[in-house]
Amino acid sequence: MRAGIGYDVHRLEKGRRLVLGGVEIPYEYGLLGHSDADVLAHAVMDALLGAAALGDIGRYFPDTDGKYKDISSMVLLGNVGDMLAQRGFAICNIDTVVAAQRPKLAPYIDRMCGNMATALGIAADRVSVKATTTEGLGFEGRMEGISARAICIIERNDQDVSK
Repeated sequence: MRAGIGYDVHRLEKGRRLVLGGVEIPYEYGLLGHSDADVLAHAVMDALLGAAALGDIGRYFPDTDGKYKDISSMVLLGNVGDMLAQRGFAICNIDTVVAAQRPKLAPYIDRMCGNMATALGIAADRVSVKATTTEGLGFEGRMEGISARAICIIERNDQDVSK
């Protein structure tokens, strides 16, 4: 078994779409980024890549490459899932937390879990999403941005940990 951790943050900006876990959430602010800036999916990708010792998302999907401009992070997450599968890894579970003062995310959490699970080709009960505020503290509390953290456990399908 291998564990990985991921963290991402994006700035909030008026007029952008707010996409978290592949769900577009109605809100006057969205996240600024080269892709759809899905901070939750980005943290999950980094956790998975880290667990497999494959680096980070910037290595595979650089923000300097025009083909990733405004791309759905669910497509990128699916690519990461494929990378792991090609190397013989299976995803045991993913646990995440999103820190945002607003909007309230509870109504969207089940869809976020489902979207990410579908992109990765795993059961939805292997993905957990939690949301929290920072009680007005920090950049999230000042509504300057949103952050996400993710941790995952993966294992080799062949159970050979020497690879």
